Formats: sequence, structure tokens, C-alpha cells
Amino acid sequence: MAERSTAAVDVADNSGDEPLTAQADQSTADGVAQNRERDTDIDEAQGSGGTERPGKASPPELHSGHKLARRYRLEECVTRLDGFSSWRAVDEKLRRAVGVHVLPADHARARSVLAAARSSALLGDPRFVQVLDAVEENDLVYVVHEWLPDATELTTLLSSGPLEPHDAYQMVSQIASAMAAAHREGLAHLRLNPNAVLRASTGQWRIRGLAVNAALRGISSDTPQRTDTEAIGALLYAALTQRWPYENDAYGLSGLPKDVGLIAPDQVRAHVHRGLSELAMRALVNDGATASRHEAPCTTPEELVKAIGEMPRIRPPEPAFTAPPEYQRTTYQQGTYGRPAPRPGATQPVPTPPPPLQSRTGKALKWAVSALLIAALGLGSWQLADALMDQSHSSDDTNQTQTTDDNDKSGEQTKPVKTLNIQDAEEYVASGDAQSPGDVGNTYDGDSSTFWRTKRYNEGPTLAPYKPGVGIVYDLGSAQEISAASIGLRYGGDRTAVHLYAADSLSPSTGIDGMKEIGNSTTSSTSLTVKASKTVKTQYVLLWVTAVPNAPSDGYSSAGYKQAITDVKFTG
Repeated sequence: MAERSTAAVDVADNSGDEPLTAQADQSTADGVAQNRERDTDIDEAQGSGGTERPGKASPPELHSGHKLARRYRLEECVTRLDGFSSWRAVDEKLRRAVGVHVLPADHARARSVLAAARSSALLGDPRFVQVLDAVEENDLVYVVHEWLPDATELTTLLSSGPLEPHDAYQMVSQIASAMAAAHREGLAHLRLNPNAVLRASTGQWRIRGLAVNAALRGISSDTPQRTDTEAIGALLYAALTQRWPYENDAYGLSGLPKDVGLIAPDQVRAHVHRGLSELAMRALVNDGATASRHEAPCTTPEELVKAIGEMPRIRPPEPAFTAPPEYQRTTYQQGTYGRPAPRPGATQPVPTPPPPLQSRTGKALKWAVSALLIAALGLGSWQLADALMDQSHSSDDTNQTQTTDDNDKSGEQTKPVKTLNIQDAEEYVASGDAQSPGDVGNTYDGDSSTFWRTKRYNEGPTLAPYKPGVGIVYDLGSAQEISAASIGLRYGGDRTAVHLYAADSLSPSTGIDGMKEIGNSTTSSTSLTVKASKTVKTQYVLLWVTAVPNAPSDGYSSAGYKQAITDVKFTG
């Protein structure tokens, strides 16, 4: 089988003498613009794999809201690098999120990107993030791929610590078998790093950017199988130790100490699985045997799959069950008051009941108790008769005051709370770009799983001075008295601040300073209630967000200061 990868079609070899995975720290910044709303830490923003050779063409002038093929609406730029850009977009035909790589048709690598994308699409293996479309149109070349909002990058998983042995075993097994299948079809990855490996909510591991990511950056290799095998070894090494197996830091992981060479994972961290540690070394040390067991190195994904199959299977940890508390005997049971509970299996002696009051003293005590009971009954009867007589004398006064009391109570009843219907809504943009104008309807559709989201900001929680705020204007159909608003939020965290204003239309003619404030509130949870500080009657209500929490990556966008609104209800 030919060692040449289709990812390297018509691209010069710039892999260099150093292994590609060792060069991950030499990444080029993704050319972040001054707009602080762009995500900059997605996979494509982490360049690696040798020296970049820039294309001759300048990047196309694209912006949020631009449509490709009258179908793919660009939403958020995640990478702008070396003449191409990568976007999170929306497929308006199928109503789903997708990813899009865009570069000029006259770019030096445009043909190789198209060839790599079409070859990857033909593989059709569900273990890879699928290429959905690869088109040359209107002087642009763009590649559309799946976007997995429920998947988590290996980089994010390792930020909290190394993986459990079973999780690391599943990861290397699935990644190695997937890459072996790709190489059988003549496809290589060449940029296999923690940003390119995702774990879905089902536990399945998936790989993104097969052939395409390398073609976008002009990366090639004369030994693609060895390059990808070493990359899998680096992934396993990082999963076991939370360290990058080279001297330089990369992907949020610390590198190894300088001048000590490559040491086995079980020498870096305690309690590392010995079999997985040796497997990582066999994949990483491609040019010779490991020092510990002199096992043969693995130079292809097929050899790595065979080595994994020869290992004893690592089973998942047993679930921990909490033992139920021991049965506690109640102190009200006969013979146990003030005594410890008997040991299990011990016979409890039945105490002898006390003798009845048969003595002279006992008889006198019984007569005394009887006399007290008779006296108490008599006194109680007298008090009851006296109370009934007093009630008959005051019945007229009671009847006269009853009507007045009833009238007073009926006058103090509060008005019933009424939920106000939302007829329409539009995003309000005070300055800069819009956030998600096409998703405002998700905030009052009755479905808490849909939402309108803000962009991601690098600093916060307060949006100012970069933006005075972001928000939505709601149309209630007619003028209504607003008493409160309940707002469902997607992210909890340090602070979310919301203000309600009375506006004059869906597109207010005045700024925030010219509107009348209804109320405001701040929360750190995922729900918020804003109560009106004074009665305001209006048809249009502006929900204005001025502070957002620092939220983690959720597959739809990376970590940063952001917020999303799921449900909005107004009451009057």
C-alpha cells in the first residue's frame, strides 16, 4: 500500500525532521481580529505540524450573516489563518449547525483542500466527523462538515486531570481502529492532536479534520502511517499523565522536563496502568524498541490495533453502591428504653412486667386519681356551660360585624396574575454586530431546549465598554401593565444582569437613556425574575442584558463570558 497520503496532494513537503506531534507547540496564532466576540480557541486556532507556507491569495471578505449557496449562513468565525477562515454556520435547509472552511478559489492550496475533502467524504466512517459538502463557487472554495454540539474535546477533558484507565483504553482502541480503516483507503490525518479528538455524550470517540486539516495548512509526510501512529501514542501518553510527551508545552498541557528524554508514563505519574504505559511507548518510539521490555515498536495504526488486541481487556470500574444503614430499634419498643440495641443474632430476654397495685398504698393512690378525674370533669362542664351562655348574649353583635368583616376581606383580595402573550420579537443592537438575530423566536416558543445566545467575550462579566449590552424587544400585541418577567438562562455562573425597559416599537427610536426602566435583577443561577419597581403600561418591552457569566465550552461555542436565553414570560 502506498505510504503517500491524499491529504498531501499537490502540496510541498514541509514536515521537517522533527515529528509533527512534537511541533504542536510551534502553532501559529489564528490571526484574531480586534473584535473580541470571536472564538479563538477552537481546534483550527491551534496550528501545528511544521512551518506554514502562506498562500498567495488574501482571505475572502466574509462576515456573520453571509450565506453560501443560499443555504449555509455564517454565524461565528473561529479561525482566520493563512488565507482561509473557519466558521460555525447554520444549514438553513436542514436547520442544523455545521462547520465551514472557506478559502479563495485561487489560493495555493484550494485544489488540495477540495481533493482531501472529497476523498474524506467518500470514506463514510461514523468514527470521523463527516464532510457534508465540498464546493467551488463564486471564486470561493468551501468545505462543510458536521458540528457536534454534544461532543467534548480531549483538550477539555484533560484540563481537569488524566483519564481513567478504562476511558484511556477505549480512546486509544477506537482512535487506532478508525485510523487503520482510513489508511486502508489511502487517507491520513497528519494533524491528530487533542483538539481533533472528541468524545460524544454516548461515550463514542470521534476524529475531526481527516485529511482536510492538513491540506488547509499544506502539511504532508513521506511516512503518513508512522506520523499518525506517533500522534496516537502522544494522545495516549497525554491521557495517562496529563502531560505532553515532548519538552514544549502544547494544547494546555505541560511538556516533559528538558534534557531527560522520553520517559514512560508510569515513571511520570503514579498509578498509571502498566500495559497502557508500554503501549504508548511502543507507538511513540517508532525508530527502536522500548527500554523496559524490548517490545517491537508500532509503526502503523494496524500494528497498534494488533498490539491493543493482545492486551488483557481493561474493564470499567465497578459502580460504587452505598450500603444501607443498619436497622435501628426504636426506643419505644418494649423493654428497650434507655438500653442499647442487642447485637445481631442475640436473644433478647423479655422483662417481667411490674406487679399490679394490690397493696394498701396502691389502693389509696387509685382512689386519689379517681377523685381528681371527677373534679376535673365537673370543672370542665361548668366552664363549657358558662362559655355557651356568653356566646348567646353576644350573637347579635357578631351578626352585625360579620357583614363588615366580609366586605373588608373581599376588598383586600389581590388581582389575579395573568400571563401576557408575546406576539413578536426582534433583536435590539445598540452598537456593533448582532448576536443571533435568527434565534429570538426560540425564547418564547415554549421549548426550553432552544435558545438565543450571545457571542463569546474574553472579559466580563460586565459587557461594557466593549458593548453597552445586548437584548431583545418583545411585542405584547397591545399596551399591557407589566408586573414581572421570568427568564430562563442556559448558563449559571458569576453574574447575569438583566434590565427591562418600556420601548416605543420593535425598532426603538431612542437609545436606552430615552427609555423608561421597568425593573432590573441579577442572578448567579439559570433562572431570573425581574419585578416591576413601579406600574408601567406598554406594548413593547426591551429585555437588556448588561453582564454575562463565565461559562464553559459546550460544543456549540468555546469557554468564555457568554449567556443564552431559553424562555421568557411576562405577567401583568
